[in-house]
Amino acid sequence: MEHHENSYKIKNLNDNGVSVTLTLVEDIELEPVTQQQMMLEAINRAIPDKEMKEQLQPIMEAMLRTQPQTIIQSYPQTNITITMPKRNYENYGRPQVGESLVINIFRKK
Repeated sequence: MEHHENSYKIKNLNDNGVSVTLTLVEDIELEPVTQQQMMLEAINRAIPDKEMKEQLQPIMEAMLRTQPQTIIQSYPQTNITITMPKRNYENYGRPQVGESLVINIFRKK
């Protein structure tokens, strides 16, 4: 059986006195990608001729430099919401928002 261990950061914590609900998001470093980078990569893939790419690249870069730079996250993150009895939450050390947890998920046979 394959074993995957993932780290998740607590984004939200709701304690109603009886149970605790944790909202978790994957704790990974995302490399921001600009729309300019994405467009240049798409153009490079679309033009098979190397000489033509070399001629168009400076023109496209100059045109795109004048456009506003919107940064895009390049990886869709996994979100998990867990509701547990408050006693279990306390046994896990009462983790708070911003702290990371390691979650093991695997299929039981």
